Amino acid sequence: MAWLWRAGAKFSLVASAVGGGVTTALIATSDDPETALKLCATVPHRLFRDAVTAANIAFDYEYSLWGLPEGSIERERIKHEVHLRSAQKLQDLCFKNGGVYIKLGQHLGQLEYLVPQEYVQTMRESMLNKCPVSSYEQVCNVFKKELGDTPDKIFSEFDPVPIASASLAQVHVARMHDGQKVAVKVQHTHMTDTAAADHATVELVVNTLHRFFPSFDYRWLIDEISESLPKELDFLTEAKNSERCLGNFHKLSPHIANYVYAPKVYWNLSTSKLLTMEFMDGAYVNDVKTIQKLGINLHELSTLVSQTFAEMMFKHGFVHCDPHAANLLVRPLPSSKASIWGRRKPQLILLDHGLYKELDFQTRTNYASLWKGLVFADANAIKEYSAKLGAGEDLYALFAGVLTMRPWNRVVDPSMDHLVIQGNESERLELQMYASQYFHQISELLRRLPRVILLMLKTNDCLRAVNNSLLQGSSLETFFIIGKVSSEAVIEAKMLKSKSLLTWLNVKLDKILLEVRLWGMQVALWLLQLRKALSWSNQPF
Repeated sequence: MAWLWRAGAKFSLVASAVGGGVTTALIATSDDPETALKLCATVPHRLFRDAVTAANIAFDYEYSLWGLPEGSIERERIKHEVHLRSAQKLQDLCFKNGGVYIKLGQHLGQLEYLVPQEYVQTMRESMLNKCPVSSYEQVCNVFKKELGDTPDKIFSEFDPVPIASASLAQVHVARMHDGQKVAVKVQHTHMTDTAAADHATVELVVNTLHRFFPSFDYRWLIDEISESLPKELDFLTEAKNSERCLGNFHKLSPHIANYVYAPKVYWNLSTSKLLTMEFMDGAYVNDVKTIQKLGINLHELSTLVSQTFAEMMFKHGFVHCDPHAANLLVRPLPSSKASIWGRRKPQLILLDHGLYKELDFQTRTNYASLWKGLVFADANAIKEYSAKLGAGEDLYALFAGVLTMRPWNRVVDPSMDHLVIQGNESERLELQMYASQYFHQISELLRRLPRVILLMLKTNDCLRAVNNSLLQGSSLETFFIIGKVSSEAVIEAKMLKSKSLLTWLNVKLDKILLEVRLWGMQVALWLLQLRKALSWSNQPF
């Protein structure tokens, strides 16, 4: 961790000097002096806070690990403690700065292949829906500005205490004058003033670290924030995304359309900073006990989550890129009845539609082809489509590992369960070892990949965390669904491009062979489930 100490020390010295230059430049060049002054008052303060935290963390690693032999039990114990302290300091920094910093903390909580587990766990536990809240007075100010009156006048009932608070907004429960219960999403008032400051500060941090440590290249993150943040701050865009998403399921995936839902939007009570939606009763997708009380099978729910996002990625090309647990609810399918065992079919409710990405036809087809290759352990296909997606011919094995969280020898293992993650301690330690060993290569891979694929990685990370909370790992059914949907998407793409009878016949033959292969996988899956059921029933009580 010596590099971290040097980074923190250098960044601390540079930040103050550069901060003054940045603020002066902003005043000199800005067309909006009032906004520039707000920005200039915010940037140096945040930079100083960032620098102090970075130096504090770096010193803790350097001092605490000094003189401890590499690989010793004592060093590992102390390192674990430092990781926990540092993750807490980073969490505190994100909460103090708010806004974009919380978004970055959420993203950090998904990067199991890059950062220590202590950071992942700390960020996941605190960054989803337990963020700092705006006061009721601030909420009223947003209402007055957007709708011309206070919430108690617009609604017959309005709970001033939010039921959830995220990085950009918080949600209140209200009741309309016709008795309809609604959820009202209110943007944090400080976002307007601090969004530009957050962007400037994070850009300076990333560029400074890259200047001193060229292998630490996360400048792509700045480009992504620049593109996605304005869209996420416009709640009318979010409302349009939710309606388009549901429309895609009805048009392109009618076989599961009834199992996927998004809250109805009340357009007359929605603006760019306020979003009024149908209130949804349901359990968070990681609330296992409540889900089981609802009579929903966890494996069936996990399969539905996987199929929902596989359809988006491989067939729709319009993908919800923030599917962490706080954005996914589940309830019993309203039209279903309980089975004789009390089981109910699940319906997945998608929340927070601010961050979507569109995959063009070629990217979508290449991504589907890559996942088909991963599921069927086709090394040549993995290499070919990894290169086409930007990983290059030298990092395809690493790309496959980041996508599946499996080492290369497992990725190309022909056994059916070669991609299944057990979620045990030995696998977690193996993963952390790879993350540490290939840190620079992973950083290079992330630098190379197109931003749309980076968002697919983020989506993949979120879904893996959801599946892990449901099943304590992943399941064979999940990868069967991914293989099925990705293969169907590849066949459909070939059908669209077929221009001759011979090509059309070849595609038809591919489709028949695929169906036979999938049928064989399904039979093997049923036999495996039967064997597990029999072994469970034979266990002594």
